[in-house]
Amino acid sequence: MAKSVVSAALIESLKVKNTLGEGIIWDAASACVWWTDIDGSKLYRYQSEDKQLDHWTTPERLGSFALVSDSEFLICGFASGFAYFNPATGAMQWLSKIEQDNPGTRLNDGRADRQGRFWAGSMVESGEQGVGALYCLDHRLQLSSQISGLSISNGLCWNPDGTIMYHTDTPSRSIYRYDFDGATAALSNQRLLVRTEKGCFPDGATVDAEGYIWSAQWAASRVVRYSPEGEADFILPLPVSQPTCVAFGGPELNRLFVTSAYQGLDAQAREAEPEAGNLFIFETDIQGIADPLFKPD
Repeated sequence: MAKSVVSAALIESLKVKNTLGEGIIWDAASACVWWTDIDGSKLYRYQSEDKQLDHWTTPERLGSFALVSDSEFLICGFASGFAYFNPATGAMQWLSKIEQDNPGTRLNDGRADRQGRFWAGSMVESGEQGVGALYCLDHRLQLSSQISGLSISNGLCWNPDGTIMYHTDTPSRSIYRYDFDGATAALSNQRLLVRTEKGCFPDGATVDAEGYIWSAQWAASRVVRYSPEGEADFILPLPVSQPTCVAFGGPELNRLFVTSAYQGLDAQAREAEPEAGNLFIFETDIQGIADPLFKPD
């Protein structure tokens, strides 16, 4: 497949002022996007066609989540572990707590793989670095640790046919690719895809229909599209310094949704970035891929 010439035009900036907007996914069945304000302990849903915005308070800080097949529940990576959560009713069912011996970590970025498992990784908020991990919750709700020694697990996504997984440990400024066995969820053949320049930290990511990786880059005011070989193909500048996560959606899957944060900005920086914490929606000439659902047995 020949690569597309890329363009992106901002069509909306939704003024939600999230402290730490993250984890955005597209809900094709309801034609809306969902995301979390982690430090605000809020879950958001936005139907961009009719401008309907809803939000719910979460029982814990919510790092990431996925829609669940044939269910009104979400599968969630809360700060302290994995749980089902129904935002409409507040019902919650804990499945597995993580890292209870280390109060300085919490779950962060995550998403469902193309076979319907849910993955989420932890990050260090205080204390010793490199003690986080990437976890996989399988169809039988069994939890396993897949990668250890992490400080801020991030950027989790899969190529279109689900044979390659991308992942980053944000402080390392490195995006890695792994061979991925869809039948067993086994990872192998880790290799470096991208190392960003000093002061530029890869955050949340997604993959488009051409297999290119879109990486939100914290502290760099941009989203970058990389080829599967790691070459920067397109840079989307943003009016905020801290973009956090990206997702494709919309009726044609050609709208790029970008979350952002104002966490850590001082008064001068917030004045210079009045849109920090907003949700940005771009019309692109690239088609994305529908976000997978979690599919428990």
